[in-house]
Amino acid sequence: MKLAQASVVLLLCSAAGAHAQAVTGKAAAAPAPGFPSKPIRIVVGFTPGGGPDITARYLAQKLTEEYKQQVIVDNRPGAGGTIAANLAATANPDGHTLLSVSSAHAVAPAIYEKLPYDAQRDLAGVSLSAVSKYVLVTSPSAGFRSTRELLAAAKAKPGVLNFSSAGIGSGTHFAGEQLKSMAKIDVVHIPMKGIPEAMTEALTGRVQFFLAPIANAVPQVRDGKLLALGVSSLKRDALLPDVPAIADGGVPGYDAVLWFGVVTHGKTPRPVINDLNREIRRVLSDDEAKRRWAPIGLEPSPTTPEGFDKLIAAEIALFTKLARAGNIRAQ
Repeated sequence: MKLAQASVVLLLCSAAGAHAQAVTGKAAAAPAPGFPSKPIRIVVGFTPGGGPDITARYLAQKLTEEYKQQVIVDNRPGAGGTIAANLAATANPDGHTLLSVSSAHAVAPAIYEKLPYDAQRDLAGVSLSAVSKYVLVTSPSAGFRSTRELLAAAKAKPGVLNFSSAGIGSGTHFAGEQLKSMAKIDVVHIPMKGIPEAMTEALTGRVQFFLAPIANAVPQVRDGKLLALGVSSLKRDALLPDVPAIADGGVPGYDAVLWFGVVTHGKTPRPVINDLNREIRRVLSDDEAKRRWAPIGLEPSPTTPEGFDKLIAAEIALFTKLARAGNIRAQ
């Protein structure tokens, strides 16, 4: 199982963002005539405060300034983001309805037996907006001081150690499943209602580890309430510079990235998608985006529409393999 495939695509997408003007070519150079002709809505399938909402609100503010047309954020939480996704997939294909997505967008096709939309056919990528990382955390009382020690304990006692997540199908769940598969360990998944609850399970030691979004874990790690064993990227992170990569702690190639982006109706005219891509790329290439997002562990990473579509396809394939291997289904 080539679990690193999606990460390779992600790196290519990030590189594409740096050279997007050359990659997108002349098609993206000319504005779409008459667009936008009315307010733009960015639908978010989750409650306010999470990555999809934070990135959507920043883009809404900046795109309102760029387009001189109101861009509003519409939170429609529920069913792992699929309610909002279906709304975007059935909206008018004119680019005035966008969907702010996270990695969960690629998880849904892997765990839901029937979706009212096709994530690749009915929705088209506009741009990746940001990437973030997970950090492998444990309670100091658990007795693990490194990823290798945790893995050794898991292999010594198959089926005994457990890990929490923000729920079945969440990014934190599949980051754990990817670790479980690549490290060849037998550990038990304990799904919770959300990140705060999953973090509490790790803090109290009721679970042995949690792959937490890095921004959520940093305060607890700095206060000594949680011990950070490794970050999920191949390189260390500036927020926790002393914490090694999980890949260097006994799981070569482990690279689980939490990503956020913007998609729209699959039949939206290409000139409109290119117009939106150009404006989003301009907004996210500004130093202000880096300054605003760095403290919360987000790295602006605009891509071409094609690059984002490739990332989504690769992630769906990866998550589908993990879901089948672990017999994971939405509940």
